[in-house]
Amino acid sequence: MLDRPRQTPLLSALVCLGLFAAIALCVAAELSWLTDLDSHGEAARQWAGDRSWLEHPLRVIEVAGGTLWMTIATIVFAAGGLLRGHRRAGILIAVVMAATALITYFTKMFVGRGRPLWQDPEYFLHSNAFPSGHSSAAAAFAGLVIVVAAMLVRRTAIRRLICTLAVLAWALVAADRILLGRHYPSDVLGGTLLGVGVLLLGIALYNPLPRSHALKAEPLPEPFPSARRLAVVLNPIKVESVENFQTMVTQMALESGWNSPQWFFTTVEDSGTGQAEQAAVNGADLVIVCGGDGTVREVCAELAGTGIPVGVVPAGTGNLLARNLEIPLFIRAAIDIALTGQDRAIDMVEVDGDGIEPTHFMVMAGMGFDAAIMEGVNEDLKKKVGWLAYVLSALKGLMFPTMKLEISVDGGPFTKHRARTCVIGNVGSLQGGMNLLPDATIDDGLLDVVLLYPRRFLSWIPLVLRVMTRREHNAGESVARMTGRTVVVRASGEVPRQLDGDTIGLGSELRMECVHGRVLVRVPRTV
Repeated sequence: MLDRPRQTPLLSALVCLGLFAAIALCVAAELSWLTDLDSHGEAARQWAGDRSWLEHPLRVIEVAGGTLWMTIATIVFAAGGLLRGHRRAGILIAVVMAATALITYFTKMFVGRGRPLWQDPEYFLHSNAFPSGHSSAAAAFAGLVIVVAAMLVRRTAIRRLICTLAVLAWALVAADRILLGRHYPSDVLGGTLLGVGVLLLGIALYNPLPRSHALKAEPLPEPFPSARRLAVVLNPIKVESVENFQTMVTQMALESGWNSPQWFFTTVEDSGTGQAEQAAVNGADLVIVCGGDGTVREVCAELAGTGIPVGVVPAGTGNLLARNLEIPLFIRAAIDIALTGQDRAIDMVEVDGDGIEPTHFMVMAGMGFDAAIMEGVNEDLKKKVGWLAYVLSALKGLMFPTMKLEISVDGGPFTKHRARTCVIGNVGSLQGGMNLLPDATIDDGLLDVVLLYPRRFLSWIPLVLRVMTRREHNAGESVARMTGRTVVVRASGEVPRQLDGDTIGLGSELRMECVHGRVLVRVPRTV
């Protein structure tokens, strides 16, 4: 619905609101067919009244779907969108819920329908009944949850679960109004049509997707003439439909003044290096890469130093590079930034060690507990639930054994340390959005190191709080930090290791050097 022409949600909104208006007129005219429909409400109330165990759950649902809690939920939902940088989504949430409430109120005043007489006399409501305010608010809110899930949740299984739960929540509220005898069935139907109609109208008039730079900004000046040749490196298993993705990119590229793209698909044997090399040989002026952190790393490394910018369309589980560059996770918005954003020179890290060929990373390397998390992830579960698979793996390995480490920074003497995990990062925000390296930036030419050493199981709690609040720490505490252009880490024995979330096997040493400003990437415009 979000990617479709404006006419689609607009027509759907007019149908819903038209049906709502028709039912409102029928209610006001007290037509007989509507009376027959509403008579089923009395039977439903009688059925629920005969089952005393239902009374308390129905009251709880009534309170949870009432004005107070729906207002609180709306404020939290809208504020969350605004604070997370999804301004249009936050505004849509606030406007749709407010408009639904206002239309519900004035329609109640206009129609003036009384409540059903079969309500429980102990909790009898005397306010107007049509349309059901609980139903209109629940329908609008559930629809907004589905819209935001479509925008931000990449995993199909999780997105479907969220949508199912949203619809179930609306259904519980709608059934609750009838089973308690608060509303006639037509009140609930009218409220639902109103909530859905207002939501669809809001999407048609103010689509929550970020607006394309191609529509609102002039093209950025180019230092050298460009033939506007575009290449796309795609990991085909990371998108739901390769054909739909190709159609979307091609259409957006042509709208933004680029030529039709050349397509290169990664394979099990080559996760991006060969495809990026061929794109460069073919004269690409921009290479878009769509895949996980591993594919993005390979393409960036191959194009490092060529002057060819890389547009990142995140389609993995962690998407750490995209998150730290403030590239949105919604595919269409990320494509737009890749095509129309500005170039930024970022650092790349060269790395080697025992048992591995010289390689590189863009975001982070790790030894110990964090690498054990990557190693212990169930890949089948990861495909279904995404990052939750990492959480389960982390819980299983919280007491990873202590490592004895020696670390040298910028060629200095080795210092001895004890830690459960050692992370060397090129960015500040790592897994789960945790700001492990608060002073790290991706273009400062420096590596940041953090050592975590919780001594007991419960020590993880204050440790996490210390990391998240950036509290200063004294020597001997469970957090230690270092910074330098080159870093060498040695362990007393073989431990798990990882680069950008991909395991590289057991080993005892990593040698890293930050190469300043080596890769050009497309990022959101600052003006």
